[in-house]
Amino acid sequence: MKFQKICVLGLGYIGLPTASTFATHGLQVVGVDVNSQVVDRLKEGELHIYEPGLRTLVQAALRSGNMVIDVQPQPADAFIIAVPTPFREDKKADLSYVISASESIAPHLRQGNLVVLESTSPPRTTVDIVRPILERTGLVAGRDFSLAYTPERVLPGQILRELIENARVIGGIDRISAEAGRDLYTTFVRGEIVLTDATTAEMVKLMENTYRDVNIAIANEFSRLADHFGVDVWEAISIANRHPRVRILNPGPGVGGHCISVDPWFLVEAAPEISPLIRTARMVNDRQPDFVVNLVRRAMQGLNDCRVAALGLAYKPDVDDLRESPAIEICHKLSEQGAHVTAYEPYKPEFNQNSFETVTTLAAALDGANVLLLLVGHSALRNLDPQVVTQLTPARVVVDCVNAWPVEEWERQGFRMLRLGVAKTPWSGAVE
Repeated sequence: MKFQKICVLGLGYIGLPTASTFATHGLQVVGVDVNSQVVDRLKEGELHIYEPGLRTLVQAALRSGNMVIDVQPQPADAFIIAVPTPFREDKKADLSYVISASESIAPHLRQGNLVVLESTSPPRTTVDIVRPILERTGLVAGRDFSLAYTPERVLPGQILRELIENARVIGGIDRISAEAGRDLYTTFVRGEIVLTDATTAEMVKLMENTYRDVNIAIANEFSRLADHFGVDVWEAISIANRHPRVRILNPGPGVGGHCISVDPWFLVEAAPEISPLIRTARMVNDRQPDFVVNLVRRAMQGLNDCRVAALGLAYKPDVDDLRESPAIEICHKLSEQGAHVTAYEPYKPEFNQNSFETVTTLAAALDGANVLLLLVGHSALRNLDPQVVTQLTPARVVVDCVNAWPVEEWERQGFRMLRLGVAKTPWSGAVE
């Protein structure tokens, strides 16, 4: 199947790189977003999100004339839905953006078109939600137009490379739809393209992230057990991972981002009676911020009037993505329980919210603090020189939630170091 013009709905962390990549590979692309401010900025070549190399790619796509930005879809050979699928307070998927995007495509749908859903969704969303909306036009999926699902499987910070190099699964409502999806993504995908049905493709994405969530949950639970038994969890993990069939992940302050912290709930929602393990793992990771708050409370013997310099708010290192960030939740909880929190996020210094203070520089965060709380292992934070830090803050207590700062170096500068999952006095037999 040949494609000349495509329409990408949703210009966020996946939609914008996807649209720009198609455009720089020769297709005519209409990038659509309902946020007029996003549209206006993109038309000027300015981005609303950070991803290494993305600004250059977007500007190249716009300069080529192959990509235009609009608030409404246009007729095209293929439509790609890459809108958000957040979850509500009841932990159920909010598919309103997918529904709205599908409805906006319908007036432009023509015989021979391909529609692809990329948004992470509960199983059967493609066939039970998107398909009926599109078929209200009188056109029949699988006969008059092709319909497929393909999940993004990329790592923030490496999206542009992985978008092209990673294997991609494409699930069609029938074989012809899957093959049409393959023909479209062959435009730029160099990794293996695997064809299956739409619901299997939906479940593959959820399985991948749920597998990671369950493994992070056991690491986080190990950190609590280590704290309980007087063990250094980082040492214990290092030793356990010497077993040839064991690979325990590192614990942390929680799990964030739009994928791992959200996707498992889609499976629980779809089949709650047969997914107790997935639900439990989610609850373990969701409660990890409380463990961190208690760690700070113990370090300072209470939180009232405690002045916390919270370093890092993104959900993972070296990205600006704050979605579902456990670091933000920890700052909220600390503030609610009497601490004064001043937070610094180097990748989004202008970030603002109401329940705690945010500042635009590291120096401003450190000034006046009496405890340093490292929540994200950004390179710029990991590489801080403790001797320099002593000149910037009166604080001499450190709570390191990601095992980033060398204990001996910081202690030589007069800091008292507490690490997540460590309740052990080091001795000479510890693992190097």
